[in-house]
Amino acid sequence: MQPGIFAKTFPRASVEEVFDAMRTHGFEHTQFNMSCAGLPSMPDGIDPSVAARIRNAAMERGIVISAVSGTFNMIHPDEEVRWTGLRRLGVLAASCEELGASTITLCTGTRDPYDMWRHHPDNEAPEAWRDLLSAMQSALDVAEENNVTLAFEPEPGNVVSSAARGRRLLDEMDSARLKVVIDAANLLQNTNPVRADKALGEACELLGDDITLAHAKDITASGEVVAAGKGMVDYDAYLELLRRAGFEGSIVLHGLDETEVGESVAFLRGRLVEIRDER
Repeated sequence: MQPGIFAKTFPRASVEEVFDAMRTHGFEHTQFNMSCAGLPSMPDGIDPSVAARIRNAAMERGIVISAVSGTFNMIHPDEEVRWTGLRRLGVLAASCEELGASTITLCTGTRDPYDMWRHHPDNEAPEAWRDLLSAMQSALDVAEENNVTLAFEPEPGNVVSSAARGRRLLDEMDSARLKVVIDAANLLQNTNPVRADKALGEACELLGDDITLAHAKDITASGEVVAAGKGMVDYDAYLELLRRAGFEGSIVLHGLDETEVGESVAFLRGRLVEIRDER
């Protein structure tokens, strides 16, 4: 397991400067966002020269693009919005080889028309699940055509709001191209702190074989998102559960300000060393 970071953590004028900032903190892995190249996160088009520039800038600095953010609202109440997202997903997927990336992260979406991370009561309706399956199948067709992997993240505000729903989606889609991004803070939102370790254990048991990327942020008992190590996530337990599940990928810091990066990555590296030393 290696520490990584959201590229958007470092607002800079060029992709080269973004990757330089990562190297300053010793990062070798990132979850990239096309906004760091001056484009929308989900562009209508990506010039091959831009994709090549991103890949070359990363390679020259020894940075692996572990994933590219491709989030859009997969169950938006307006079908046209969903199809626009799928079309843009196709644009991103078609550029992944040039980018040097093979995984795109997804948001399973919400019926809220304005914020794809906000819960809506209609997320629980059977129609919402059917729309998700339809959109996900279209997304997987795109993935197959472009030889990429898609990774969704269970989010409290989304239709896949829990590890159990994530397992259901994986089983119903039954595709080797569909994997999971796990985020302990998301899984513990609205969870009693006393049950935190048990909840993480249950999540890793359900999703472990399909985890391809891990996120590292934290959450307080009141629900505030904070930097890793400053909330109620037991990182020793979290990382040990990932190790037992056989996860060897990137653990990506986010939910923090750039001023917190040094402290947060030192915390994460310290926890990783302890896990290795105990083996």
